[in-house]
Amino acid sequence: MYLPKRGNLFELYDPLQQKLYTLNLPELAKSTVCYSRDGWLLMRKTISSEMFFFNPFTRKLINLPKCALSYDAIAFSCAPTSGTCVLLAFKHVAYGITATSTCHPEATEWVTEDLHFHLHFGSDTLKHSNVVYAKRHFYCLDGQGRLYYFDPSSREWHFIYEYNQPCPYISGRLSYRYERKKKRILLAVRKGVFFKIYTCGGEKPIVYKLEDDKWEEINSTMLDGLTIFTGLHFSEMRVNLPWMRNSVYFPRLRFNVKRCVSYSFDEERYYPRKQWQEQEDLCPLENLWIRPPKKALDYM
Repeated sequence: MYLPKRGNLFELYDPLQQKLYTLNLPELAKSTVCYSRDGWLLMRKTISSEMFFFNPFTRKLINLPKCALSYDAIAFSCAPTSGTCVLLAFKHVAYGITATSTCHPEATEWVTEDLHFHLHFGSDTLKHSNVVYAKRHFYCLDGQGRLYYFDPSSREWHFIYEYNQPCPYISGRLSYRYERKKKRILLAVRKGVFFKIYTCGGEKPIVYKLEDDKWEEINSTMLDGLTIFTGLHFSEMRVNLPWMRNSVYFPRLRFNVKRCVSYSFDEERYYPRKQWQEQEDLCPLENLWIRPPKKALDYM
C-alpha cells in the first residue's frame, strides 16, 4: 500500500498477480500511518495527533484516546475488533528508564509509566527494528540486533540472552565499507520462530534465524520456500508462493517495470537489477504491506 503525500487516492499493489489497484480513502486525509496488522491501519492525525484504527477495505473506523507520549515505536497485538487487542507505545527517556504506554480500543485513556529498563539503541539512523507481537509479548530488536520484549500482563521489559552473531554491515573491522549506505534492521516471526533481516543499500540482505538461543545466518536451502515481506510498520511471511520462494520483498515499487524490489536467495540477485543509489531506502515510511481480506476485489 502506497500512501500519497496529497490527495485521497491510495495505490495497492499485488506482487503475486503484479497488478495495481486504487482506493479513494478521504478518511485518511491529513493522517500518517503508524502501524499495520491483520488488514488494519493504526493512524495518527498530523494536526491534532488524535489516533484511530482504520480498515481500508471495509472502511470501518475506530477512534482511540490521544496518546500524549512522543514514542520511539508503537504497535498493536491483533485486529481491534478481536476483543483482546492491546496497543503499546514506548520511548527511551533517560538511562535505564523507558516510558511505556498501553491502551485497548475501548479505553478512554492510555496508561503510561516510566519503567526501569535500558534500551540499547544504536545510532540515530539505526535505533531499533519494527515491533512484532508473538507469544503474548511485544518483541523488538535494538540497533545492534539484540532481542527484547515487553509483557503487557506484568508491565515489564526483558532482554533475551541469546548469542548474537555480528552483522558485517554494522559491526566488525569491515563495517567502515558500508558507512555511507542506508541500513535497516527488521524483525519477522512465523509460528513462534524469529527472523531478523539486515539491509544495506544495494548489498545482499542478510537473514538470521533464532534457534536454541542462537542467531544463525540462513541461506536459500534453510529458508524452506519462505517469502519474507519486510517493512517498517510490520513484516509478513508466507510459504511456497509461486515463483516468489526464498526471497525478501521490500515495499518499494519500481513503476517503470511495475514490480516490487525483491532479492532472490536462489539466484543471489535483486529484481529488478540494482537501479537505486546507495542512500535510497528500500522500506520508505509511506509504503507498507497490508493483508487484504479474501474478497478484497469486491472493495476496489
